[in-house]
Amino acid sequence: MSIDAIDRRIIEATQAGLPLVPHPYAHVARGLDLTEEDLCARMRTLQDSGVIRRIALAPNHYKLGMTANGMSVWDVADDRLADLGQQVGNLAFVSHCYERPRALPDWPYNLFAMLHGTSRDEVEDLRAQVAGLLGEACRGHDILYSTRILKKTGLRLRSQKG
Repeated sequence: MSIDAIDRRIIEATQAGLPLVPHPYAHVARGLDLTEEDLCARMRTLQDSGVIRRIALAPNHYKLGMTANGMSVWDVADDRLADLGQQVGNLAFVSHCYERPRALPDWPYNLFAMLHGTSRDEVEDLRAQVAGLLGEACRGHDILYSTRILKKTGLRLRSQKG
């Protein structure tokens, strides 16, 4: 799908996030001289076609007091990965969970789940809960702790102005 000038303006207007107002889509639509219905229909089309992958909240966990953040990595039996990955992703304390290919022999992990807590001890307790859920299907695991936020944005289009 190719995008037209209006789609580009929609992406540029929303790529840094929606405004924190009671009716964010109406606010954005007014700024683009569109109706809210037209804006939402175009955004659905962009999402359905894969131009926009998702519309999601991206909180700053540090500002929420979640200063211990660990990407837990798991070596899960391939025949159980889809089912168990879904279960891990549904846990309230997992912000994102996804499958990645192994990079053998050095990296045997194929399931990644981000865990957030107020201390490393809390995150270790959460990791133990994930390990319990995975049970014997898990052949190994590790955790990589964040030391700072490296990126909290998605793709950005360059403005075509000037």
